[in-house]
Amino acid sequence: MRLTKLGHACVRLQKDDRTLVIDPGALTPETDALDGADAVLVTHEHFDHFDPDRLRAAMAADPRLDVWCSRAVAASLADLGGRVHEVGHGDAVTVAGFDVHVYGEDHEILHPDVPPIPNTGFLVDGEVFHPGDALTVPSETVRTLCLPGNAPWMKVPEMYAYARAVNPERAFVVHDGLLNDAGLGVMAKHVGAAGEELGRDFRRLAPGESVEL
Repeated sequence: MRLTKLGHACVRLQKDDRTLVIDPGALTPETDALDGADAVLVTHEHFDHFDPDRLRAAMAADPRLDVWCSRAVAASLADLGGRVHEVGHGDAVTVAGFDVHVYGEDHEILHPDVPPIPNTGFLVDGEVFHPGDALTVPSETVRTLCLPGNAPWMKVPEMYAYARAVNPERAFVVHDGLLNDAGLGVMAKHVGAAGEELGRDFRRLAPGESVEL
Protein backbone atom coordinates (compact mmCIF):
# COMPACT_ATOMS: atom_id res chain seq x y z
CA MET A 1 0.00 0.00 0.00
CA ARG A 2 1.16 3.53 -0.74
CA LEU A 3 0.32 6.35 1.66
CA THR A 4 0.47 9.92 0.39
CA LYS A 5 0.14 12.86 2.76
CA LEU A 6 -1.89 15.73 1.33
CA GLY A 7 -2.65 19.07 2.95
CA HIS A 8 -3.67 19.19 6.63
CA ALA A 9 -5.56 16.03 7.63
CA CYS A 10 -5.98 14.42 4.21
CA VAL A 11 -4.26 11.20 3.17
CA ARG A 12 -4.49 9.10 0.02
CA LEU A 13 -4.10 5.31 0.19
CA GLN A 14 -3.41 3.30 -2.97
CA LYS A 15 -3.37 -0.48 -3.39
CA ASP A 16 -3.19 -2.21 -6.75
CA ASP A 17 -5.50 -0.07 -8.90
CA ARG A 18 -7.70 1.19 -6.04
CA THR A 19 -7.56 4.57 -4.30
CA LEU A 20 -9.05 5.64 -0.98
CA VAL A 21 -9.01 9.27 0.23
CA ILE A 22 -9.55 10.24 3.87
CA ASP A 23 -10.70 13.68 5.09
CA PRO A 24 -10.30 15.97 2.07
CA GLY A 25 -11.32 19.16 3.86
CA ALA A 26 -11.11 22.87 3.14
CA LEU A 27 -7.51 23.10 4.42
CA THR A 28 -6.39 20.56 1.82
CA PRO A 29 -5.20 22.85 -1.00
CA GLU A 30 -4.52 20.19 -3.60
CA THR A 31 -7.20 20.65 -6.27
CA ASP A 32 -6.66 17.07 -7.45
CA ALA A 33 -7.05 15.48 -4.01
CA LEU A 34 -10.08 13.46 -5.13
CA ASP A 35 -8.99 12.73 -8.69
CA GLY A 36 -9.13 9.01 -9.36
CA ALA A 37 -10.55 8.18 -5.94
CA ASP A 38 -12.70 5.06 -5.73
CA ALA A 39 -14.10 6.00 -2.31
CA VAL A 40 -13.83 8.69 0.35
CA LEU A 41 -13.81 8.31 4.13
CA VAL A 42 -14.80 11.29 6.29
CA THR A 43 -14.24 11.20 10.05
CA HIS A 44 -16.46 14.16 11.01
CA GLU A 45 -18.12 17.34 9.78
CA HIS A 46 -15.60 20.05 10.70
CA PHE A 47 -14.56 22.15 7.70
CA ASP A 48 -10.91 21.11 7.80
CA HIS A 49 -11.95 17.47 7.28
CA PHE A 50 -15.15 17.77 5.26
CA ASP A 51 -15.74 20.14 2.34
CA PRO A 52 -19.27 19.33 1.11
CA ASP A 53 -19.03 21.42 -2.05
CA ARG A 54 -15.79 19.78 -3.12
CA LEU A 55 -17.11 16.33 -2.34
CA ARG A 56 -20.40 16.89 -4.15
CA ALA A 57 -18.55 18.16 -7.21
CA ALA A 58 -16.32 15.08 -7.25
CA MET A 59 -19.31 12.77 -6.89
CA ALA A 60 -21.14 14.55 -9.70
CA ALA A 61 -18.08 14.14 -11.93
CA ASP A 62 -17.66 10.45 -11.08
CA PRO A 63 -20.87 8.46 -10.50
CA ARG A 64 -18.83 5.55 -9.09
CA LEU A 65 -17.54 7.57 -6.14
CA ASP A 66 -19.09 6.70 -2.76
CA VAL A 67 -18.59 8.16 0.72
CA TRP A 68 -18.30 6.38 4.07
CA CYS A 69 -18.67 8.69 7.02
CA SER A 70 -19.84 9.61 10.50
CA ARG A 71 -23.50 10.11 11.35
CA ALA A 72 -23.58 13.91 11.01
CA VAL A 73 -21.76 13.90 7.67
CA ALA A 74 -24.14 11.25 6.33
CA ALA A 75 -27.12 13.38 7.37
CA SER A 76 -25.75 16.41 5.52
CA LEU A 77 -25.38 14.33 2.34
CA ALA A 78 -28.64 12.42 2.71
CA ASP A 79 -29.94 13.66 -0.64
CA LEU A 80 -27.25 11.58 -2.37
CA GLY A 81 -28.99 8.41 -1.27
CA GLY A 82 -27.22 5.07 -1.41
CA ARG A 83 -23.87 6.58 -2.37
CA VAL A 84 -23.43 7.75 1.23
CA HIS A 85 -22.81 5.11 3.90
CA GLU A 86 -23.05 5.90 7.60
CA VAL A 87 -20.63 3.94 9.79
CA GLY A 88 -19.89 3.93 13.49
CA HIS A 89 -17.72 2.39 16.17
CA GLY A 90 -17.39 -1.37 15.81
CA ASP A 91 -18.34 -1.54 12.15
CA ALA A 92 -16.23 -3.56 9.73
CA VAL A 93 -16.83 -2.86 6.04
CA THR A 94 -15.18 -3.37 2.68
CA VAL A 95 -14.64 -0.10 0.85
CA ALA A 96 -13.29 -0.15 -2.71
CA GLY A 97 -11.39 -3.35 -1.98
CA PHE A 98 -9.97 -2.10 1.34
CA ASP A 99 -10.94 -3.67 4.68
CA VAL A 100 -12.00 -0.85 7.00
CA HIS A 101 -12.59 -1.18 10.74
CA VAL A 102 -14.24 1.77 12.47
CA TYR A 103 -13.13 2.97 15.91
CA GLY A 104 -14.24 5.86 18.08
CA GLU A 105 -17.45 7.72 18.74
CA ASP A 106 -16.73 11.30 19.83
CA HIS A 107 -14.56 14.25 18.83
CA GLU A 108 -12.14 15.44 21.51
CA ILE A 109 -13.58 18.11 23.81
CA LEU A 110 -13.41 21.63 22.38
CA HIS A 111 -15.58 23.42 24.97
CA PRO A 112 -16.28 22.22 28.51
CA ASP A 113 -20.00 22.95 28.23
CA VAL A 114 -20.64 21.67 24.69
CA PRO A 115 -21.17 17.95 24.01
CA PRO A 116 -18.73 16.55 21.44
CA ILE A 117 -19.81 15.85 17.89
CA PRO A 118 -19.52 12.35 16.37
CA ASN A 119 -16.06 11.31 15.14
CA THR A 120 -15.17 8.00 13.51
CA GLY A 121 -11.62 6.78 13.07
CA PHE A 122 -10.72 4.35 10.29
CA LEU A 123 -8.25 1.45 10.39
CA VAL A 124 -7.55 0.45 6.79
CA ASP A 125 -6.36 -3.06 5.89
CA GLY A 126 -5.10 -3.56 9.45
CA GLU A 127 -2.28 -1.16 8.55
CA VAL A 128 -3.16 2.55 8.62
CA PHE A 129 -5.24 4.20 11.35
CA HIS A 130 -6.60 7.72 10.83
CA PRO A 131 -8.25 8.86 14.08
CA GLY A 132 -9.81 12.09 12.83
CA ASP A 133 -10.08 14.57 15.71
CA ALA A 134 -9.87 12.09 18.56
CA LEU A 135 -7.22 10.25 20.50
CA THR A 136 -8.85 6.88 19.96
CA VAL A 137 -6.86 3.73 20.73
CA PRO A 138 -8.08 0.80 18.62
CA SER A 139 -8.43 -2.62 20.21
CA GLU A 140 -6.21 -4.15 17.54
CA THR A 141 -2.60 -3.53 16.55
CA VAL A 142 -1.91 -0.39 14.53
CA ARG A 143 1.16 -0.61 12.33
CA THR A 144 0.95 2.90 10.84
CA LEU A 145 -0.62 5.78 12.75
CA CYS A 146 -1.73 9.07 11.21
CA LEU A 147 -0.67 11.07 14.25
CA PRO A 148 -2.32 14.45 14.90
CA GLY A 149 0.51 16.95 15.17
CA ASN A 150 -1.35 20.05 16.28
CA ALA A 151 -4.93 20.89 17.19
CA PRO A 152 -6.98 23.23 19.40
CA TRP A 153 -8.11 20.12 21.28
CA MET A 154 -4.66 18.62 21.95
CA LYS A 155 -1.62 19.52 24.06
CA VAL A 156 1.90 18.23 23.40
CA PRO A 157 1.87 15.92 26.47
CA GLU A 158 -1.32 14.35 25.16
CA MET A 159 0.39 13.63 21.85
CA TYR A 160 3.17 11.78 23.68
CA ALA A 161 0.64 9.83 25.75
CA TYR A 162 -1.36 8.92 22.65
CA ALA A 163 1.71 7.69 20.81
CA ARG A 164 2.59 5.49 23.78
CA ALA A 165 -0.94 4.12 24.06
CA VAL A 166 -1.25 3.18 20.38
CA ASN A 167 2.39 2.08 20.12
CA PRO A 168 2.49 1.90 16.31
CA GLU A 169 5.43 0.64 14.27
CA ARG A 170 5.56 4.03 12.52
CA ALA A 171 3.67 7.33 12.58
CA PHE A 172 3.21 10.10 10.05
CA VAL A 173 1.85 13.50 11.01
CA VAL A 174 -1.58 14.73 10.02
CA HIS A 175 -3.53 17.76 11.22
CA ASP A 176 -0.73 20.25 10.72
CA GLY A 177 -2.35 22.85 8.48
CA LEU A 178 -2.76 25.49 11.20
CA LEU A 179 0.99 25.87 11.79
CA ASN A 180 3.48 28.31 10.30
CA ASP A 181 7.08 27.26 9.63
CA ALA A 182 8.17 27.94 13.21
CA GLY A 183 5.30 25.87 14.59
CA LEU A 184 6.01 23.03 12.18
CA GLY A 185 9.60 22.94 13.42
CA VAL A 186 8.53 22.71 17.07
CA MET A 187 5.96 20.06 16.26
CA ALA A 188 8.43 17.98 14.24
CA LYS A 189 10.86 18.02 17.16
CA HIS A 190 8.25 16.61 19.55
CA VAL A 191 6.96 14.06 17.06
CA GLY A 192 10.49 12.81 16.49
CA ALA A 193 11.09 12.62 20.25
CA ALA A 194 7.90 10.60 20.72
CA GLY A 195 9.19 8.14 18.14
CA GLU A 196 12.63 7.96 19.75
CA GLU A 197 11.01 7.00 23.06
CA LEU A 198 9.50 3.95 21.36
CA GLY A 199 12.40 3.26 19.00
CA ARG A 200 10.13 3.89 16.02
CA ASP A 201 9.98 6.03 12.88
CA PHE A 202 7.79 9.05 13.66
CA ARG A 203 7.94 12.01 11.26
CA ARG A 204 6.10 14.56 9.20
CA LEU A 205 5.65 13.96 5.50
CA ALA A 206 5.60 17.07 3.33
CA PRO A 207 2.35 17.55 1.41
CA GLY A 208 2.52 15.33 -1.66
CA GLU A 209 5.17 13.02 -0.16
CA SER A 210 4.50 9.27 -0.31
CA VAL A 211 5.74 6.18 1.53
CA GLU A 212 5.38 2.51 0.67
CA LEU A 213 3.97 0.38 3.50
